[in-house]
Amino acid sequence: MSREELVVQRARTSFQTGRTKPLEYRIQQLKSLLSLISDRRTDIADSLKKDLGKSENGTELFEIMKLEGEIRLAIEKLAEWAAPRPVEKNFLTITDEVYIQPEPLGVVLIIGAWNYPWAVTLVPLVGAIAAGNAAVIKPSEVSSHSAKVMEELLPQYLDKDMYPVVTGGVSETQELLKLRFDHVFYTGNSTVGKLVMEAAARHLTPVTLELGGKSPCYIDKNCDIAVACRRITWGKFVNCGQTCIAPDYILCEPSIQSRVFEELKRSIEEFYTDNPKTFEDYGRIINQRHFKRVMALMEGSTVALGGESDESQCYIAPTVLKDVTCESKVMKEEIFGPLLPVITVSGVDEAIQFINEREKPLVVYVFSHDNKLIKRVIAETSSGALLANDCLVHYTVSSLPFGGVGNSGMGSYLGRHSFDQLSHMRSCLIKQLKLEGVNSMRYPPHTPKKLDWARFFLLKTLNFGRLRRLALLAMLFVMAVIVAASNTTVICKGYTIKVPA
Repeated sequence: MSREELVVQRARTSFQTGRTKPLEYRIQQLKSLLSLISDRRTDIADSLKKDLGKSENGTELFEIMKLEGEIRLAIEKLAEWAAPRPVEKNFLTITDEVYIQPEPLGVVLIIGAWNYPWAVTLVPLVGAIAAGNAAVIKPSEVSSHSAKVMEELLPQYLDKDMYPVVTGGVSETQELLKLRFDHVFYTGNSTVGKLVMEAAARHLTPVTLELGGKSPCYIDKNCDIAVACRRITWGKFVNCGQTCIAPDYILCEPSIQSRVFEELKRSIEEFYTDNPKTFEDYGRIINQRHFKRVMALMEGSTVALGGESDESQCYIAPTVLKDVTCESKVMKEEIFGPLLPVITVSGVDEAIQFINEREKPLVVYVFSHDNKLIKRVIAETSSGALLANDCLVHYTVSSLPFGGVGNSGMGSYLGRHSFDQLSHMRSCLIKQLKLEGVNSMRYPPHTPKKLDWARFFLLKTLNFGRLRRLALLAMLFVMAVIVAASNTTVICKGYTIKVPA
């Protein structure tokens, strides 16, 4: 057996012992993961500095804070998430137990990405642990220092049989994908995502694909352009543009294009000084292969701002491009780097058309004071998310599902959505061996009279929440009548109602 087969077999054997079922075990593992983040902050920051040139503060803000928040939320809410979920009944099941029981899927494969190697690899792991699964973690080999530290540290804090780490490159990932898992969670690009889905289909394994795409950013001419460009600059150039939800390109009217360039220049200098190369909080491209890929995307476009580069350091300055058309090289693929093309359109109509003529993006950004315009963009486009008047921050909201649609991915996660995504929602109905007279309507012979009764009992649902509210109102009304008639003191549900004589 290969190393990958042995690892997966060990994880499945461990899962089959049933020790992930108790919530206490899951919470203990989550607390251990939290301890890892707390104890080994320096190791994590060092690995990210070596991989992506991330500063210590950048690591804290963009990797650790979100991960810690997800772990703490899962610990706090796990009992609620894992509890049976009652559903509406029909008349046939009015006396029965009817509910949804979340249960673990089994062994989950998590294939991480290199741009935020700790957050995008371990946040799905939080969901897998909370849902009671075993998980095989495959960090990206591109962020090699982070992968090495993860391989070293995770077994020191987590159940190493239940949550093993497999490192390596393409061949190791391919070996893993040959094996049967109960779910595959992949973060990366759509080209590899298709291969992951194809491999999973051989075992009828469901997948979550967190992909990317070209997320457009429309600036309305009547908005506060200075604030819009400031927020776009932050969202685009953080992590040197290597963020799946970064604004990929700007759409604006020709009348405001020069103002957009001015404000982008002002914001770049404010955030990264006039020499970003020496500024601690401006990172680097992950490797020379990606450096060359990003540099090649500028061919055929005009540099409006920035454009400086240093291959020896994998450095590309924050760069804004003009004279960009839909046929430009930079518009043919997701940029995933610090290049920001600006394309002119006649207005929101053309912007919407431009967006809809392309693959569905991970996010649509729109900047406008006009709420009707924003709602129109929501109604007439489709994307994983829509964010108005800011960038990236929807990822911080754990109650919002984070994920794509179409070419930008499938499935979602964060908070409870991670738990639900990596659980099987099992339908449960527990009947009693009574009331056989009522049940006889479904037994042969099927007469018209039986069908009439069946329509009533099977198709009529009961909203017990509404019934309880009506019952409470009726009770309060009766109590009020009694009080008014007797001038007495009544205690109802802990409240004392005193009526003066």
